[in-house]
Amino acid sequence: MSIVVTEDRGAARHVILNRPEKRNAMNQELLRALGETLREAAADSDVHCVVLRGEGPVFSAGVDLVELAESSAQSGHLRTFRNVFLDCANVCEEMTKPVVCQIHRTCVGGALEVALGCDLRIASSDAQLGLPEVKFGIIPDVGGSTRLPAVVGLGRAKELIMTARTIDATEAELIGLINRVVAPDALEQATQALVDELLANSHVAVGRAKRVIDASARPTLAQTLEMEVSVQEYCIAVARESAQRGRGRRPRRRR
Repeated sequence: MSIVVTEDRGAARHVILNRPEKRNAMNQELLRALGETLREAAADSDVHCVVLRGEGPVFSAGVDLVELAESSAQSGHLRTFRNVFLDCANVCEEMTKPVVCQIHRTCVGGALEVALGCDLRIASSDAQLGLPEVKFGIIPDVGGSTRLPAVVGLGRAKELIMTARTIDATEAELIGLINRVVAPDALEQATQALVDELLANSHVAVGRAKRVIDASARPTLAQTLEMEVSVQEYCIAVARESAQRGRGRRPRRRR
């Protein structure tokens, strides 16, 4: 079974993260498959709407921390890892068709950054969302620091990123991070209802309206995305230097 699978429902294509045994943690294999699958959906003229969702108990637990640690430990590898990650959110944002992210239970870190690349987000009432990166001495660097302010406003974005707080679906809807919240057992039906609303309109007009809205909301996207990774490299370098100094200290002798 593929690590990313698809399911066509009329003119809507469901793109499904299929690594449930790892809580859909996003490693390089999953991200490359996801990017390719999203590009195929973008190029398919029979697909007028895309739904991104996760198989198993959660939408996604975020970045695969083992691979992230390996990439951060090797000079120059962070950008490669990050670019594969960022590609998924960028494809969602750039395709001229609406992308709906269906979120259940967990959507944190890199998973939320990918979700922010989608146009609309619908979640179950038991969902938890957050960007915890600053707890670990890093920042959201695959679009989170850039896209979140455009979605929830500057003040809310600063609060969520700088406190690393996780919020529930009700609060996420209140601040505009989530468009709709429904009971867990109603999530599939509610997602289909949202897709039906989108497909009831001209798919050409919907897709082009999306592009204009995004351009107006994020006119300096390319510059801030580059700034994210530059700052991330600085944070990792500081952490590495601090760790090296700590290892170099000799323990005091007891008298």
